[in-house]
Amino acid sequence: MNTSDTSSSPHLNRRVVLAAALSGLLLTGGGIAAYSARAAVPAAAPAPQAAQVDTAEVVHRAITDWHDFSGRLEAVDRVEIRPQVSGILTQVHVQDGSTVSKGDLLFTIDPRPFAAEVARVEAQLAAAESRVAYTASDLARAERLIADNAVSRRDFEEKQNAARDAAANVQAARAALRIARLNLEYTAIKAPIDGRLSRAEVTVGNLVSANSGPALTTLVSSRRIYAAFDVDEQTFLKSVNPASGARLPVHLGLADQDGHPVEGRIHSVDNRLDTSSGTIRVRAIFDNPGGQLIPGLYARIRLGSGTPREAVLIDDRAVGTDQDKRFVLVVDGDNKTAYREVHLGNQQDGLRIVENGLKPGERIVVNGLQRVRPGDAVMPHPVAMEGSTPIAAVATPHAMKTRI
Repeated sequence: MNTSDTSSSPHLNRRVVLAAALSGLLLTGGGIAAYSARAAVPAAAPAPQAAQVDTAEVVHRAITDWHDFSGRLEAVDRVEIRPQVSGILTQVHVQDGSTVSKGDLLFTIDPRPFAAEVARVEAQLAAAESRVAYTASDLARAERLIADNAVSRRDFEEKQNAARDAAANVQAARAALRIARLNLEYTAIKAPIDGRLSRAEVTVGNLVSANSGPALTTLVSSRRIYAAFDVDEQTFLKSVNPASGARLPVHLGLADQDGHPVEGRIHSVDNRLDTSSGTIRVRAIFDNPGGQLIPGLYARIRLGSGTPREAVLIDDRAVGTDQDKRFVLVVDGDNKTAYREVHLGNQQDGLRIVENGLKPGERIVVNGLQRVRPGDAVMPHPVAMEGSTPIAAVATPHAMKTRI
């Protein structure tokens, strides 16, 4: 047995174990280094997703500028019914608040004294006419005698004067008869116009006077009615000035009505401007077939300009506020938003007039304004700006579009 081989074997085994251990450490260190290197490289951040917003093309159409005013209704004709003769009121023929036509009998004053006066004056006329016949016959006889110098010139002239005096008395009697008959007619008080009555201020049995006392009632016309309102100086110069010759549309609504359903026309414009208020009084006239427009009611007046103009309109929800400014977000062809300051006007059919800042054909964000900022990319969802036919989606033909 060889002893040298036996003694070297343990040393060889130790070297093999050490080499294996060293290889394992090297492999472990390399793995840790590779892991650390991979961990040191940051992962790429995902791209932010574009926000979906409702967009609409601005509305471009011809509009009429409207101005709103407040006013009061006034009767076209208003009559105070007063007696023209004095006497006892014997009858009231109408109910308070009733509608009457021209010529309808309203009140009756006791006609008997006036009928007696007519009879008396008729008798005076008959006596005067008899006197005319007598003086005419006497004058004819005197004319024959004067030719033969059978009567003096003085007597002849007296007979001429008597004939002329008798003729004058007939004319006076006839005039007195006309007055007496007119006074008799005045005892029947009739409606001078078509309209609606107020209440009777005097009842049967009271003495009414032609020269004093209250009116029996009042009567106002009802088929047409005025609306009086004050227009500011700028609107007057721009639209209402009669020198322009334009026919202006004007509409009326009562306090309990929606909109301005009654259409009328300008009737008159005052001849001077009130310098204390800076306004001028304008009066419009409206048909009132149903009689629902009553004098004194509050009226909302909408006055239009004479010539339509082209304008851009948007929904109020598309407008943002930036301190004292108003803005919209315009969506360009790359679906990116841009800040655009706008100057707004009045409302028109539920939309807001844009006086400056937008052009026809531009798209704006109408819903979701708070989710995006100027310069952001967006996913536009087309909607209709007003109650028109919905926009059909190109990618999804059967999709229904939203209306705002």
